[in-house]
Amino acid sequence: MQIHVIEGNQNLRSLLAWHLQQEGYQVQQSATLAQAYQRCKQELPTLAIVDSDLPDGTGLEFCQWLFPQGNSLMLMLSARIQERDLVGALQAGVDDYLKKPFGMPEFLARVGALLRRSRLAVTIPTDLTYGHLRIDLVRRCVYLRDRTRNFDGDRLDRVSSSARSSDLRIDLSPQEFSLLYVLAQANGRPVHRSELLKRAWDVDIDNPRTVDTHVLTLRKKLGHPDPIETVRKVGYRLNY
Repeated sequence: MQIHVIEGNQNLRSLLAWHLQQEGYQVQQSATLAQAYQRCKQELPTLAIVDSDLPDGTGLEFCQWLFPQGNSLMLMLSARIQERDLVGALQAGVDDYLKKPFGMPEFLARVGALLRRSRLAVTIPTDLTYGHLRIDLVRRCVYLRDRTRNFDGDRLDRVSSSARSSDLRIDLSPQEFSLLYVLAQANGRPVHRSELLKRAWDVDIDNPRTVDTHVLTLRKKLGHPDPIETVRKVGYRLNY
């Protein structure tokens, strides 16, 4: 689940992001409304944590913009304690309102409660199917589908994780599976090499050629037609 922290105070923003990352969440950070708009236009977060007062505008106007964009949850942080401020935030679509100053245990508890609500509202697929590939998210395995069976016309099939004896398993290393999974999560969007290094590797690596090397071995194992497309001057994307 992706959390986007939009907070003008650098120290507070970094502190919140660090604690969220320690809880296992993926975190993006923005210091201004302009940064937040740009990043959310590329990918909507599961939860947006928004300060009410930002250097280039108010968190309220951002929430009013974000609310109709999709199903992102919103937690507003504010030093304002007037009832009209709380009412205005709720009317803008905010799901929860936390007054500053606050303790970290309460903050994390509110985040957890909001994300549990998101999990109850969304059925998470256990398998993803791309072309002739089936990605088992539970067992972290990849299979070559039996092409004699019929599938519907959807580009991305979301199916159960029941075993299919007719599918051929492709042996991938844990790193290769993580790389393929990050590409699959992008839903056809090109993913930059730097983003792949950040999300698919659990250690800090600066060399983008590491991605190229793993994509090459992954392509050899996946066979033809090749589901991984090279996007020039960007990185890679998974074809549907």
